Amino acid sequence: MEALIVIPTYNEIDNIEKLIGQLLELPAGVNVLVVDDNSPDGTGKVVEEWSKTEERVHVLHRPGKLGLGGAYIKGFKWALAETDAKYIFEMDADFSHSPTAIPEFLERIVDADLVIGSRYVNGITVMNWPLSRLILSVGANIYSKIVTGLPLHDATGGFKCFRRHVLESLPLDRIKSDGYSFQIEMNFHTWKRDFRIVEMPIVFADRLIGQSKMSRRIVWEAAFLVWKLRIASIFRMIP
Repeated sequence: MEALIVIPTYNEIDNIEKLIGQLLELPAGVNVLVVDDNSPDGTGKVVEEWSKTEERVHVLHRPGKLGLGGAYIKGFKWALAETDAKYIFEMDADFSHSPTAIPEFLERIVDADLVIGSRYVNGITVMNWPLSRLILSVGANIYSKIVTGLPLHDATGGFKCFRRHVLESLPLDRIKSDGYSFQIEMNFHTWKRDFRIVEMPIVFADRLIGQSKMSRRIVWEAAFLVWKLRIASIFRMIP
């Protein structure tokens, strides 16, 4: 296994089969791990059936809707414990992240430790978002950059590829944040350990099917987290 793509799901029945089908068109060394939060629509059951006939598809079931960050941490820990994957991806299930970008990630990770699919490194490459959502996202990235010093255009994006040794070095058990916050925190810890981070331009398209998981709680969590990271950094409390 060269690479493992970790995909958290909650009620993605309309997207997941098509997405898995496209990901399986990638080279044989690329595997898929779906971490499902007991989706009422049966997403986890669908992936379970895939895993019975396709050895490149794997699934982890969680007892309920426990959050994006926790799903990724569970997937990362499984990847480190159960596979020899050199590269571990984060990816959404709703086609806002295009499977066709995976080969370029694998090319760029050769000279990096973390490759981030960036919506803002070459201007704004976001499609079909309402203006209010775009302003929120751009503002969140400017805010996080000013407060934490993160040298990134898109610190909140969720399409990325880690080298295995990066995840092995991060304090995964201590990362409890979710949504925007989770992405910022993972990037911050990676940056503070002097790993090489590269932003790769992607086209981000808003989901066509299903509902967004964005909430006010996620926004406020990110607003407070950046100050927590800044203060911890000043007093050298970063684990």
